[in-house]
Amino acid sequence: MCGAPLLAQAQTYPNKPIRFILPFAAGGAGDIMMRPLAQKMTEQWGQSVVLDSRSGASGAVGLQIAAHASADGYTLAMGTASTHAINPALHRDLPYDAIRDFAAIASLISIPNVLVAHPSVPARSLYELIQLARARPGQLSYASNGTGTSAHMAGEMLARAADIKLLHVPYKGAGIGVIDVLGGHVQLLFGGIPTTLPHVQSGKLKSLAVTGLQRSTAAPTVPTVAESGYPGFEVVQWFGAFAPAKTPRDIVLKVNAEINRAMALPEMRDAYARQGFDIRLSTPEAFAEYVKAELSKWSRVVKEAGIHAD
Repeated sequence: MCGAPLLAQAQTYPNKPIRFILPFAAGGAGDIMMRPLAQKMTEQWGQSVVLDSRSGASGAVGLQIAAHASADGYTLAMGTASTHAINPALHRDLPYDAIRDFAAIASLISIPNVLVAHPSVPARSLYELIQLARARPGQLSYASNGTGTSAHMAGEMLARAADIKLLHVPYKGAGIGVIDVLGGHVQLLFGGIPTTLPHVQSGKLKSLAVTGLQRSTAAPTVPTVAESGYPGFEVVQWFGAFAPAKTPRDIVLKVNAEINRAMALPEMRDAYARQGFDIRLSTPEAFAEYVKAELSKWSRVVKEAGIHAD
């Protein structure tokens, strides 16, 4: 009897507009990725999926709102590697618990970083770069868009995997770091493919490896770190859909099915590929396990490397 209202709710879901909280400002990768998906879900359901940008505190503001929303399926949220794995590993005072406060619904996309170098760096491959770094411990510098970002973590992971020392140079934003690498003031950069690929194509930078487990559809000729001698190496900025923790399972499964149906459409795959986005479809259970594994991985790296938030 107690479960009857929830069952009826799941059967009629959705019968009103759905709010999808984006924890970052409009115009970023998450916003670009979510707009076509929200449109497809609106068409499939016949109910509006409204994007609600609630930026602030590296995503904590939006995720706190989502965590405390009604668990009825009408408030969903986008989470990322930063909000659900890296930030919780770095900060003990977040206003939400990345695992306890959310129901994982579906993986959406992942964006690998690409390791690029200024042309003056005498290395044509990741292998040659590792040899150079071993000969010059701590002398090769790499730029990132801030401490605790996936670009920073990619450098930490590579340094640990290859047993080398790299000098991390954090910037307040990706654009400034790219400018300094283009000018040769910093030798290396773990950057997003959409940002760095044009400079590689123009010959101003050279690409050495991508940080996903598979080669990127946007840069298929660039080998992965994993295939270059470090199996299992993966550092990606992933995006996924979440709901408040007590959202009924039937609703979670309905949203998962609609998201996967939309993301599998050829026009969606083509649009995302052009942006350098790799689609990742999953069940709620598989995505939940992935999030836990990511949090465990980054908690271990942060502790062992002694990384502290700025």
